[in-house]
Amino acid sequence: MTDPVGKIPSELDQLPDRDTEETAEWAASLDAVTKAAGPHRAAYLMRRTLQHAEGAGLALPKLLETDYVNTIPTSAEPVIDGDEEMERKITAWNRWNAAAMVTRGSKHGVGGHIATFASAAWLYETGFNHFFKGKESGDAAGSGDQLYIQGHASPGIYARAFLDGRLNETHLDNFRQEAGGNGLPSYPHPRRLPWLWEFPTVSMGLGPLSAIYQARFNRYLTNRGIKDVSSSHVWAFLGDGEMDEPESTAALALAAREGLDNLTFVVNCNLQRLDGPVRANFKIVQELEAQFRGAGWNVIKSLWGNAWDELFALDTTGALVRRLREVPDAQVQTYQTRDAAYIREDFFGKDPALVEMAKLLSDDKILECFHLSRGGHEPRKVYAAYKAAVEFKGAPTVILAQTVKGFTLGEGFASKNANHQMKKLSTDEFKNMRDLLGLPISDAQFVDGVVPYGHPGADSPEVRYLQERRAALGGPAPARRVHPLAPLPAPAEKTFAAFDKGSGSQSVATTMAFVRLIKDLVRDKETGKRWVPIVPDEARTFGMESLFPSLGIYSPKGQTYEPVDRDQLMYYKEAVNGQILNEGITEAGSMADFIAASTSYATHGEAMIPFYIFYSMFGWQRTADQMWQLGDQLGRGFLVGATAGRTTLTGEGLQHADGHSPMIAATNPAALTYDPAFAYEVAAIVKEGLRRMYGEAAEGEDQNVFYYLTVYNEPMPQPAKPAGAGIDEGIIKGLYRFNTAESAGLELPANASRIQLLSSGTAIHWALEAQKLLAAEWGVAADVWSATSWTELRRDALEADAALLRGEERVPYVRQALAGVESPVLAVSDYMRQVPDQIAQWVEQDYSSLGADGFGLSDTREAARRHFGVDAQSIVVAALAQLARRGEVQATAVKEARERYGL
Repeated sequence: MTDPVGKIPSELDQLPDRDTEETAEWAASLDAVTKAAGPHRAAYLMRRTLQHAEGAGLALPKLLETDYVNTIPTSAEPVIDGDEEMERKITAWNRWNAAAMVTRGSKHGVGGHIATFASAAWLYETGFNHFFKGKESGDAAGSGDQLYIQGHASPGIYARAFLDGRLNETHLDNFRQEAGGNGLPSYPHPRRLPWLWEFPTVSMGLGPLSAIYQARFNRYLTNRGIKDVSSSHVWAFLGDGEMDEPESTAALALAAREGLDNLTFVVNCNLQRLDGPVRANFKIVQELEAQFRGAGWNVIKSLWGNAWDELFALDTTGALVRRLREVPDAQVQTYQTRDAAYIREDFFGKDPALVEMAKLLSDDKILECFHLSRGGHEPRKVYAAYKAAVEFKGAPTVILAQTVKGFTLGEGFASKNANHQMKKLSTDEFKNMRDLLGLPISDAQFVDGVVPYGHPGADSPEVRYLQERRAALGGPAPARRVHPLAPLPAPAEKTFAAFDKGSGSQSVATTMAFVRLIKDLVRDKETGKRWVPIVPDEARTFGMESLFPSLGIYSPKGQTYEPVDRDQLMYYKEAVNGQILNEGITEAGSMADFIAASTSYATHGEAMIPFYIFYSMFGWQRTADQMWQLGDQLGRGFLVGATAGRTTLTGEGLQHADGHSPMIAATNPAALTYDPAFAYEVAAIVKEGLRRMYGEAAEGEDQNVFYYLTVYNEPMPQPAKPAGAGIDEGIIKGLYRFNTAESAGLELPANASRIQLLSSGTAIHWALEAQKLLAAEWGVAADVWSATSWTELRRDALEADAALLRGEERVPYVRQALAGVESPVLAVSDYMRQVPDQIAQWVEQDYSSLGADGFGLSDTREAARRHFGVDAQSIVVAALAQLARRGEVQATAVKEARERYGL
């Protein structure tokens, strides 16, 4: 009896075999087929058996790869529901105008990309004509499908909008020329063209990641009863080179785990990245198939056009399929540019069976197959793949469509390594393209060598057909629409006012103050359900575990187990309608959640209020690119950097010590960055944020902003809000006087020297301690100011400067706040000095600063602050030094203070 497993150890060895003789017979049969008919036949029979088993419902592990052939055979392709010849004409016009637009713009030196859309044209056109639902779609009203367009393909999308009348020639001629106000952005940028683009995608990797979480958020909205968007489908168009980005594949398992069959990836496999082949010595399609199958996705390969059917029919030995699997991608690219003789020798000449096959093929047939016939260039192949994708249930689908980069642009473009950087075609190349596409454009229309735009006419059959197809699918696409939404009602004033009285003797960290505020806000009858709490597996660190049983953690499967802490008050509760998105250890995924929720007001016409709380060190530093995406997509909500500051997270050390997130945040024009010191400041900022983003915004006020708040894990007594006018204004604008030496009840000598201590966040507590030391030990009066936002102070000052240049009289708020102050200013924060130094040039008083510059380190808070020179004693020495330079205290006082405090 033959050993069915041979000498190779197998996991099956540990399982009982109830009939070893039967097992041996199966193995012997396979050996016999291999010997008699060859390994290809044996492998074919095994594959057929596995497919039959899967179809019969047997639970078997799936193979990670299939042959390098189409998933859907020609015989199984459905008939296209439309006029194929009319769609060919429409696609030809769009190909032409996309290339013309970039070429005409090249004279201005603004660049552009031609080759990407040329390869992907049918991938888009088939979707626009048959699948992509618009905003007025009957079964997805107000939402439609969400389209993540590959950034470099934008000229083709503009060309289609030109054909359907949404853009004109002036728009096209202003491609990448936006300063005049009538231009088109280079890539999908909602902030620059908000009526067209919904999703910014050209920062590669962010599109696929965001698409997954958008599809997941659609399910979240539906399951929570906010809005039924179950008919919306998310389409993400990607390049095979883009799949190298870690973000592109970071959430594949999530999509499969949650069964997101409302999601389709379309990967344009033209085998080229920006500078050359994607996998020169390997095969990117096979690699991606294995990766997606392993993650649990449905995979559809559309690689070859109909011309290949004849070749596959001749492949009775399996030699052709074997050869296609072994030829590396770079060589496939080379075949695209070589003659039939070369292909006969290099491709077919490697196997005797292929040599015989090639004898049956004409040169024209070989060139048709290797130069022209790709699955991604034939609408029937694309239509079949899309139809199969939207009908597949239980898992997301990826379509791997093989194309030629630069297709139809001529020999100078197709498959050339440099085609991503090639920005124009010559007149002769355009004329050749015209003839290939069959467009009615005469030589006389090329005036002074300028390529003309082409349009069949607003009432032409092509335009009528295009518009009819889009009307049937629910209107134009892509399209971004913000339906007029009633302002969300403001929560009860008492919710915020509760923080004005302080915490008395109780020590409360500002992180906890924020969480307590949120607990009250989510109970609000009008707006509570619209809050979307997002946390990357650190809810307990931030004191949010109390929200678990009351709000529930979102899970499409609910809770299929009994939680280990079920008998505890704050047990771990998952629910289909759960409100919390607890994402696990993924800042990138959490940020993608935030983007989807923060733009729901436009995508779905439903205003949602996301707050994403995270380790501040691992927010902006790790996912700042997504924050730019958020700003570009016009998102609204609250980002909360917890355990903030370089010295507050005791013992954690360098990688946890955030000394710079407010500085990174300051670079994002859409981010309103605050570093509140006290609980009442947190409440005031959140209240203002709700008003501005979701309530009654003031005239001219941009609602498309988001807030970044830094909060701390250092429990401190929370003071009551100071009495007097202007406190709330100061909190929002960035600066107010918290107290004076006199109001603090400090004893001071007559005519005491005075200094102003500006501080933010947790640093205000060191400043208050320094205030006491300065009075008690040095006879110096210090006033303490809370600088809630260095960044907003700077932006206000920049606007004032710009106004002055326009002839308007404006005084920066920081100068208004400090007006009448004659003493010097010392600024301090728990961040690098660049953070407070943002305002330095607008402070008219003598200005200096302290900060935690350099790398973080592990130690106690006190030791870390002494190390960085920002503790109370260091502030005292710096204040004395500043006063000594002005001759207001004795110079010897500085040396004496250093020695007294051991500095």
